[in-house]
Amino acid sequence: MTAVAPHFDAVIHPPPRLQVCGLLAAVDTMEFAAVRDRVQVSDSVLSKHVRQLEEAGYVRVSKATIASRQRTSLSLTREGRRAFDAHVAELRRIAGV
Repeated sequence: MTAVAPHFDAVIHPPPRLQVCGLLAAVDTMEFAAVRDRVQVSDSVLSKHVRQLEEAGYVRVSKATIASRQRTSLSLTREGRRAFDAHVAELRRIAGV
């Protein structure tokens, strides 16, 4: 992993978005329902937060049909990983960790 310059990111900072980014940073992709359950929000609330992250270029939303059901999966983009790493580094700097 390369070093990132600390940067507080207002798009990532709201707790649900920070949780989404934290979950996605640990995996290549995660189903929407799994993220929703882990963040403990409704579909509509998660959709709004994911839309904000997607518009910033931080999250990629993919849809696929699996066993005749539409599945939505989420993943961090390369830019999203850099932004998340920088945001966490800034939070650590602020906290003195």
